[in-house]
Amino acid sequence: MCMRLKLAKVKWFLGLFWLIALLTLAGCSEERRTKVVDYPIGKPFMYGNKVILKGSGTKDELKKLTTDLNNYWDDSARVRKEQRYLLGYRIKNPPVYNSINIIRSINYMNAYLNAQGYYYANFKDSIHKDSVGDQIRVNATITINQGKNISIDSVGYQLDDTTMQQLALQRMRGSQIKKGSPYSKQLISAELDRMISIYRRKGYYKLTREDLYAEIDTTDINLIELTLDPFKQAELIAESARKRRLNPTWNLTIKKRATADSSKLTQFKVANIYYYPETKITDVIDSITTSKGFIEEQHGDSYLRYQVGKFKYQPLKEHTFLSKGELFNEESYFKTMNTLGQIGAWQQVDSKIIERDKDSLDLYFYLVPALKQNFTIDLEGSRNTGDIGAGNLFGISTNLSYKNRNVWKRAIQSITNFRTGVELNLSLGNNNTNQQLVQTFNISAGHTFAFPKIIQPFKNWKALSTVDNKRTLLSFNAAYVDRKDYYKLRSILGSWGYEWKKVQRRSDDTWLFKPINVELYSLDTLPGLDTLFMKNPFLRNSFNTGNIYSQSLSYTKTINAANRKSHFIRLGVEETGLIFGLFKGLRNDIYRYIKVEAEYRQSKKWDKSEMAYRAFAGMGY
Repeated sequence: MCMRLKLAKVKWFLGLFWLIALLTLAGCSEERRTKVVDYPIGKPFMYGNKVILKGSGTKDELKKLTTDLNNYWDDSARVRKEQRYLLGYRIKNPPVYNSINIIRSINYMNAYLNAQGYYYANFKDSIHKDSVGDQIRVNATITINQGKNISIDSVGYQLDDTTMQQLALQRMRGSQIKKGSPYSKQLISAELDRMISIYRRKGYYKLTREDLYAEIDTTDINLIELTLDPFKQAELIAESARKRRLNPTWNLTIKKRATADSSKLTQFKVANIYYYPETKITDVIDSITTSKGFIEEQHGDSYLRYQVGKFKYQPLKEHTFLSKGELFNEESYFKTMNTLGQIGAWQQVDSKIIERDKDSLDLYFYLVPALKQNFTIDLEGSRNTGDIGAGNLFGISTNLSYKNRNVWKRAIQSITNFRTGVELNLSLGNNNTNQQLVQTFNISAGHTFAFPKIIQPFKNWKALSTVDNKRTLLSFNAAYVDRKDYYKLRSILGSWGYEWKKVQRRSDDTWLFKPINVELYSLDTLPGLDTLFMKNPFLRNSFNTGNIYSQSLSYTKTINAANRKSHFIRLGVEETGLIFGLFKGLRNDIYRYIKVEAEYRQSKKWDKSEMAYRAFAGMGY
């Protein structure tokens, strides 16, 4: 006993020693905890970099700008510290100090601030040398007064083309640049991308980002006013300089570059559409496009070219968002490729556009089929030592799964599952003569069809054309569980539902609607369970028998914000018995309820940490 007490005291003393040592190291300055290796002897070298930013922005804005500016030190002036042993730092091969590198760093930082709209920043550098042994350490500090951020005074479009000018004015509300918006090159770049996206959705197939540019006008209109009085002119110049310093504003105009290629101003239309649904992954696109070794089926303005006939035309047409005669829409073109690739019947989708005549485009889609069928077998084992009846059980089960990605040649997904298992009593040799070896037996089978479209009675429902990944889900499942001496449970489940998704730039909206959901249960209670009911009456609530005829709707939204935040929102509602409960003969056999639930999750990421939280609420009646 005495020996154990001594060991405990020694461990406690060592723990206290290490704690004091860590606190002592943490209290030391970073300079004392930094070791320099492979430094130039006899020459001043860079030991520290620091940026001090002064401005009128918020604390978070100044912190972000300071962090970004620290990334613009010239490579020959940057100090790279490596963290070692939790609290220590090491600088290896520090660069030799050269004032030119500091000037170059200031130029880089000024260019970055210009890109953010700060054109009137002032810079001041401070160099401090310190000798430590044979080391000549240099700490460089750059103090920046960022000045006023330039704002946009007016926005205009001069595109020298009637149709392009009209489109720009019609879509002006979607611009992120407004009167008073802070100027930044990133904002201008986003506006040019937006304009190109608009035009390429309206047939301007050959128009590129290089064909548009933003012109900035910094001229003060008051200076254009003619005056013969030199004192008046000097007064105007001084007033203009004061305004630029206190509230700098610029005028912005989006213009089109002059070009000799008239096709850049041509609005192209969709001509013919060709599908190659049996493309091999080793095929060369240019070769199969001109090959005549295909069977060709014409379906209106589209052509299906194949050699075996593994796919029907219908699923291809249903997931193509372009048709002959309409203006070429680049967004619909890429949406077609993405949607065809997400069905599951094809593992890869490529495409090609070939010009025909002066204003027409032929579209070619090359689809590489995925493996049509696959079969998996899983074997699982488990051990349960807390069973109320047997006490020591060993379970073994197997799961068979079969998947077909192209049912009836229509890209329909089909999944079949079969599962069976038993639980064996391992306590038979411990005077348990009344118990059997097999304690539980279960078997289940299920089948699910996923149709790559919304099957509904309404034709030409325009709302469906705006959503992605449309699916109709049909599923069946049957199960049987036999718990020896306790109960026998039989269940049959079936549902019909719709799932669709709308993909946006930074968020996804997913809907799942099940208008029909049927769950039928049958329970036989055996003497062992009746005995448990007598001992614990509340246990009977877990074995209520009843059927469910329900409808449910769920909505899920995921948001990936630009500020490293992600949001997850889920809303769900389910009701059962609203219709079938009206029949008196079924009221005692079905559950009748309505429930509503909501969930919210958010995570915020920083460079070295992350914070996440979750909230959930539900209500039922």
